[in-house]
Amino acid sequence: MGHEYAVRLVSLLTENRNEENREAMENYMRNQFQFFGIKTPEWNALMREFLKENGKPPVEELTEIVRTLWDQPQRECQYAAMMLLDKQAKQLTREHLPLLEEMVLTKSWWDTVDHISPHLAGRIHEKENADDYLEKWIQAEDFWLNRTSILHQLRYKEKTDESRLFRYILMHNESKEFFIQKAIGWALREYSKTNPEAVRKFIESENLAPLSKREGLKHIKRLEKVK
Repeated sequence: MGHEYAVRLVSLLTENRNEENREAMENYMRNQFQFFGIKTPEWNALMREFLKENGKPPVEELTEIVRTLWDQPQRECQYAAMMLLDKQAKQLTREHLPLLEEMVLTKSWWDTVDHISPHLAGRIHEKENADDYLEKWIQAEDFWLNRTSILHQLRYKEKTDESRLFRYILMHNESKEFFIQKAIGWALREYSKTNPEAVRKFIESENLAPLSKREGLKHIKRLEKVK
C-alpha cells in the first residue's frame, strides 16, 4: 500500500467521503479523476486535524509519502501530497526535482501542474539553480513539462529572469495547445504587474497566439482604464 503516514491519511479521507458531492466534482474535472467528494472547506479541516495529530512528515520520508498519495485514484490524495510538500517547502532541494517531474507527468491536469510550477519547482529554483531541469522541461515533448517551465516564475515579480521568460515563450509561441497558449498569457500577465512596458513591447513585437496576447494584456488594459 505504501508509507504508513500516507496510508493513515488516505484512511481519514476515505472515512469522510461524500457521495452527494462526488459526481459533480468528477464532472467538473471532465471525469478524468475519481474523487472522494470532499469539498475544499471540509478537506482543509481534515488536513488540519491530521497534521495536528500526526505532525509534518519527515523530509527524508517525504518522497515515499508523496508517491503513495499520488498513486491513489482519488484526486484529494494528490491535493494532500502537494499540501505536504508545501508544509516542507523550505526544506525542498534539487533532490526533489525528479519527484516533481514525476508528478507533472502523471495524472496531469491544470489543478496540479499549476501549483507545482510556481510553488514547488519555482521555489526550489529560487534557492538552488535548477537550470538543467527547466531547460529539459521546456524542450520536452510533453506540454505539461513545457507549461511548468513557462510558469515557474509566476511568484518572482522583480526577481523574474525576463530573458528566460521571453525565450521560453518564443520556443512555444506557435503551439496550438490551449494549455500552452494560456500559460504564455498568464506568465506575461503576471510579469506585466512588475514591468508593464517590457511586456507590452514584447507582445507588440512578437507573433503570439490571440489567446496568449489577450491574456497577456489584461492587466495592462486595466491600468489604462484607471488612467
